[in-house]
Amino acid sequence: MPPLDMTYLGIPGYALFWILTLLAFGLFAFRIARLIRCMRLGRKEESFKKLIRRALKTAAVTLGQWCQLKSISLKDRAGIGHIIFAWGFLTFALSYLVFIIIGAGFGLSATLEHSAFYLYYTWILDIVSVLVFAAALWAIIRRYVIRPPRLRGEQTGEALLILLTVLLHPLTHLFKIASAIALSHPPAGLGFALPPVSAALSNIFTNLSLDALQAAHAAFFWAHWLLILGVMLLVAYSRYLHMIASFFNAFFRSQLPKGELRTIDMETAEIFGTARITDFTWKQMLDLYSCVSCGQCQQVCPATASGKPLNPKLLIQDLKQELMQTAPRLLKDKDYKAATVTGGVITSEAIWDCTTCRACDEVCPLYIEHVDKIVDMRRNLVLEQAVIPESAEQALRSIEARGHPWRGATAGRTEWSQGLDIKDMDADCEFLLWVGCSGALEERSINITRSLVKILKQADINFGILGAEESCCGQPARRLGNEYLFQMQAQKNIETLKKYGVKKIITACPHCYNTIKNEYTAFGGEFEVIHHTQLIASLIEEGRLEVKGNNSPITYQDPCYLGRYNDIYKQPRSIIQKLGGLTEMEDSGKKGFCCGGGGGRMWLEEKSGSRINEMRIEQALETGAETIATACPFCLQMLEDAIKTKGCQDSLKALDIAELIAGE
Repeated sequence: MPPLDMTYLGIPGYALFWILTLLAFGLFAFRIARLIRCMRLGRKEESFKKLIRRALKTAAVTLGQWCQLKSISLKDRAGIGHIIFAWGFLTFALSYLVFIIIGAGFGLSATLEHSAFYLYYTWILDIVSVLVFAAALWAIIRRYVIRPPRLRGEQTGEALLILLTVLLHPLTHLFKIASAIALSHPPAGLGFALPPVSAALSNIFTNLSLDALQAAHAAFFWAHWLLILGVMLLVAYSRYLHMIASFFNAFFRSQLPKGELRTIDMETAEIFGTARITDFTWKQMLDLYSCVSCGQCQQVCPATASGKPLNPKLLIQDLKQELMQTAPRLLKDKDYKAATVTGGVITSEAIWDCTTCRACDEVCPLYIEHVDKIVDMRRNLVLEQAVIPESAEQALRSIEARGHPWRGATAGRTEWSQGLDIKDMDADCEFLLWVGCSGALEERSINITRSLVKILKQADINFGILGAEESCCGQPARRLGNEYLFQMQAQKNIETLKKYGVKKIITACPHCYNTIKNEYTAFGGEFEVIHHTQLIASLIEEGRLEVKGNNSPITYQDPCYLGRYNDIYKQPRSIIQKLGGLTEMEDSGKKGFCCGGGGGRMWLEEKSGSRINEMRIEQALETGAETIATACPFCLQMLEDAIKTKGCQDSLKALDIAELIAGE
């Protein structure tokens, strides 16, 4: 007799099934609706364009589990377990719908279960159950016994409850099928080999009477279904919520280029940046719902690694806690004054610790964006609260007054070019060489520019410069939170570039590259921007530039704004391979470790923890390379400072790729 044909304390099985099922679904729907109402307290954000494209991308990263595959390494293989959980959930979800809700719930089991599809699917579930059980058991051992650093502090009762449900769920399924086989119910008698694990477990029931066997089958059916309903409620009321939220988070993720921040309409904005939790957009709040505290972000964060107050995982969790506490009160009382997030829930020190390297955004399997929230909080500190470290404020004032952030610079914009015979930009020039503030004014970086000019002339590239008309691209201002100053600089530069009819731009600075390429478009600046490593690699390939290798081992520092922001990894490495061979550091490519100078940190003092640039030089020294090459003036300065501080000038030198090619 099917379990739902039985009566329980006088209640028909079908009635009990639908009462419990509808009650669970009702509680689930109520909770989700409330969470959505809380989320909608945030500011509006346009995320409903290109729906088909979004759906295809979401399917690829969720069904294909690229969200986990991208972060699996020999050191950390935990993502494999999550892939098993995800695919297992999707596989079981279909069986719930077809064989339990439709089949058992509507009395169609006799038809559905006497089919080849049911037999084959029980085989699939048999294998999946073993994999899910093994993955859950390993996850419990890993979290509570091995305790890897990124899971430190995550040995909570909630996490254990979640993992226990994942562990027990496949067991109840296997025993449900095993007891059915013992009763000679499908998949028994369908003319094909039985699912091996369930068939083996069915031997446990061999000596039971028919009544006892029937009771056991009913018990396992209800245990399985009640566990499923319990998990559904647990999803809505715990960190399990990421199972649903992350799917929509992937679907609604920003379509902006990775290097572009959200633009503030300075004329209509009621508040600049984020002061309270409701100043975030609804999509940023969805980020908070999606976080499962896996700790991958904190594992790659240079601020966390160097012992600073900023921890991207805790930042998201603290914001999530504030949302969960504040939003329900606001739903009841619109006049309730929420706590200050910026400088309160999240300390100012943590906000300024960020190098905006995007390592956290890149590694997050749920596509949570950390950097944009931090910059939004910086915007509020600078534009609303007038709170900014003195050295950063001086850099911003220098941009405003003199068009560059180098407060102590005494040279003019064109002094670096003396003796190089470089023409000013005109209509005949194919390219504009955008020198950048560092390349024109900072003593060490000037040599990069001079080396690049030598390369351009050697390859007979027709280019010009703006000279005194070039001004800071505005990147330091934007990353330090002064959106107003950034927009002023952007609009001024775009006007200048258009005046000269500029179409193609070459630059040696990844920060300028990213800003002009990805962020000027919002203000009408559409230009083809080429980083000097892209150009050099192309010239070498075309045979227009000769490379003289010296067989000296070279390691490479990936600039964050070149690599993670713009996916330029191949060209710098192809150049270095021709120079003498590449020896990679432990953290390289997409997992590269920041130099510590991004996000305006070039103009901020490191007052706590270790120095990020010195940590990076230690990795470089471990390779045994004699040269650490880079493709960014910020990286070069930070690395050279670290080399001097550690006293290893005799064993390691830092050079830009342009300097290596030019032989400077």
